[in-house]
Amino acid sequence: MTTTTLAVLVPLLPFLGAAAGLLLGRTAPGYVRPLAVLPTLAAFVLAIVVAVDQGGGKSIDASRRLTPTGSVPIDLALHLDGFAVLVAVLVGLVATCVQLYSTGYLRDDPRYPSYAALVSLFTSAMLLVVYSGDLMVLLVGWEIMGICSYFLVGHYWETPEARAASLKAFLVTKLGDVPFLIGLFALATDAGTFRITGVVQAALTGGIDHPTLIALLLLAGVAGKSAQFPLHTWLPDAMAGPTPVSALIHAATMVAAGIYFVARLLPVFAASAAAMTVLASMAAVTMVGSALAALAQDDIKRVLAYSTIGQLGYMSGALAVGDRGAAVFHLLSHGAFKALLFLAAGVIIHAAGTNSLSAMSRMDGLAKRIPDAYWTMTVALLALAAIPPFAGFFSKEAVLSAAEHTALGDSTVAPQGTGWIVLIAGLLTALLTAAYAARLWLMAFRGKGAPAPDHGRQPVAMNAVLWVLAVPSIGFGLTTGYLDDWFDGHALTPALTTSVLSTGVALVGGLVTYATWRHTSALAARTPIGAVAAHPEADGGLVEEEAIASHTPAYGDIASAYDPADPGRLLLGPLHRHAVTGFHLDAVYRRLFVRPVLAAASLVRFLDREVVETYVQGAGALPRWLGAAVRKAQTGNVQTYLSALLAGSAVLALVAVVLANANAGS
Repeated sequence: MTTTTLAVLVPLLPFLGAAAGLLLGRTAPGYVRPLAVLPTLAAFVLAIVVAVDQGGGKSIDASRRLTPTGSVPIDLALHLDGFAVLVAVLVGLVATCVQLYSTGYLRDDPRYPSYAALVSLFTSAMLLVVYSGDLMVLLVGWEIMGICSYFLVGHYWETPEARAASLKAFLVTKLGDVPFLIGLFALATDAGTFRITGVVQAALTGGIDHPTLIALLLLAGVAGKSAQFPLHTWLPDAMAGPTPVSALIHAATMVAAGIYFVARLLPVFAASAAAMTVLASMAAVTMVGSALAALAQDDIKRVLAYSTIGQLGYMSGALAVGDRGAAVFHLLSHGAFKALLFLAAGVIIHAAGTNSLSAMSRMDGLAKRIPDAYWTMTVALLALAAIPPFAGFFSKEAVLSAAEHTALGDSTVAPQGTGWIVLIAGLLTALLTAAYAARLWLMAFRGKGAPAPDHGRQPVAMNAVLWVLAVPSIGFGLTTGYLDDWFDGHALTPALTTSVLSTGVALVGGLVTYATWRHTSALAARTPIGAVAAHPEADGGLVEEEAIASHTPAYGDIASAYDPADPGRLLLGPLHRHAVTGFHLDAVYRRLFVRPVLAAASLVRFLDREVVETYVQGAGALPRWLGAAVRKAQTGNVQTYLSALLAGSAVLALVAVVLANANAGS
């Protein structure tokens, strides 16, 4: 088979697996798990083959005219460059791991067939975005992901949190997609084509007439999809979905799509200095704000959610200084260790019986109960904190080095000011990232109090996936010298200055957090709260399979009271109460948008009920009254009818005489 044929099969196989899984979910449930795992695994293997065949060389393009439009044609096109083939490998790896993990995590969930099919469809849509060479075909995958995220985040639809989170994710991303769609049409109109190669060529030759307007419209969609300020608020709430879904969305699909899109069309954005400045400012606010919020969260999954937002800010920052190689490099590195973080968090949550870090800090021996999750989570947190030689160190250094080059005037792709914005915000975020990573590790694994509940070993598939993802989290950064061809031949080796600065501030952040934790732990009056003690009525015999499948803590919900030993409270001080709410951005949106919309809806409902409905009822009342009057005249008495007939005839005769005399007089 040719490389293009194999590339077509990569997104097609998960799609066929999703269709088959839905069709056979009820009639042949035994085939659901193979149909979930095997097509995704086959797509992953084929993605590796395509990446090897492409070899980081010249891009491979193939197209077929999809439909005549009369103006700008739409093609079913492939564009396989180094970025596309590597991102496809990441998507295949994470999706395969998520599907394998889900076979244990949701082993007895009655909605597993639809869940697995949606994950496969989600994977297929992201692979379509990655390989697509036409903006309209890319848009199809873009929108399918939005629909899949709605259903997957709302998987536990019986809970109000999941319903609200899925609706919020759908509405916020659609809010960004409206200007995004307008921007795509404006871009195609200026460039005369929807083909990505044609659009890029037009941007490089000055063929885009309105680059600033188009770039800003597209950035609105990117901000919604990739959870960048100010459209990032949906991502922390999306934690109401199953943990494997969180890993998929946060690591390889959905949020990565916006970053990848900007990387693909970077010359369009680079054509406008204003757009690059806006992108840099958006990235800086996203990085710092999300890191502060992560340091204040008590829910372990919300810590990781805000962490994802911050790391996406790093990628946006790299794009803002014109280095798409560094952005995609960090996207790949982050995808591996963030998927590992979420899947390990799922094991921790099941073992602890709660999402609350405060509750975990009151448990002794949790690390010994789940050694696989403990060690792999430690690796992933070190990668997140960019400690050498883990993958996150190399990819984050690539971003900071690119910002340094722009700030010092060594790069002319972006304004010099954007380099300083990204560099300063990146270093501050490195400090905060190490702080919240250390806080999470200390509170989850170094708690003191009642012994942690023992739920037995996790399913083999869940633990095996953790170690698979630990490999790229440790070693992916060491491939920098070997993957340069896939990154436009751009060397991604760390620079000495930024390496020393970022590693130094990361170590400071981690050590200060550790010292604060030791101090607060010594002063705090611990009240051991064990799971059974907190809920003595809970069923202590709930088996592991039931707990995992139902997403129900095996010992009930552990009370998550205020933990005086939480180092985040002391480190943030008065800022903590603002950071824990995401700096009240949801409250601002509620006042500016939700309340006015609800008030307008109430007004429309009032007008419909009191005005329109009254008019309709009135219009029907008059004929009804006339009919009632006529009915009363129908007495059935012949004499009455004759009397009415004679009286009517007399009246008509009288009218005729009067009219005749009036005409004669005139």
